[in-house]
Amino acid sequence: MKKVTIYTDGACSGNPGIGGWAAVLIYNGIKKETAGYDKSTTNNRMELFAVIQGLRCLNQRCDVDICTDSQYIADAFNKGWVDAWQKSGWKTAGKSEVKNQDLWKALLYEVNKHKVQFVKVKGHADVELNERCDELARGEVDRYKKIIESSNLSN
Repeated sequence: MKKVTIYTDGACSGNPGIGGWAAVLIYNGIKKETAGYDKSTTNNRMELFAVIQGLRCLNQRCDVDICTDSQYIADAFNKGWVDAWQKSGWKTAGKSEVKNQDLWKALLYEVNKHKVQFVKVKGHADVELNERCDELARGEVDRYKKIIESSNLSN
């Protein structure tokens, strides 16, 4: 089974607001970058979407380390929250609805195709590929803002 490392990050200008996501995949020393934006979202949704999109880049079952600075995502898997949410009908320990269920379900679908470990990395701490993901995600936010500006100028 191929060993792949995926770094991910999400960004949001406002919360909710314009969001960006990014993933950097590494296999055998080769890097692949993917990134995009959403015109109206939240930071947590972009963090989740980055992981989903990173995993969607894989075309066969792999052993994957997901390196994320999102405590939310790392804890959800490493502390068993996702399993508990599923068993409780997508309710939190406090009995409220789990937010972003659509993306959690999509993420579980992708995770189940692979052997996945979640690794929490410290954000904004000079972790090179985490910083690259942050740069790409923020760049996507800026790219969408420029699209809006140019469409407003042409009206």
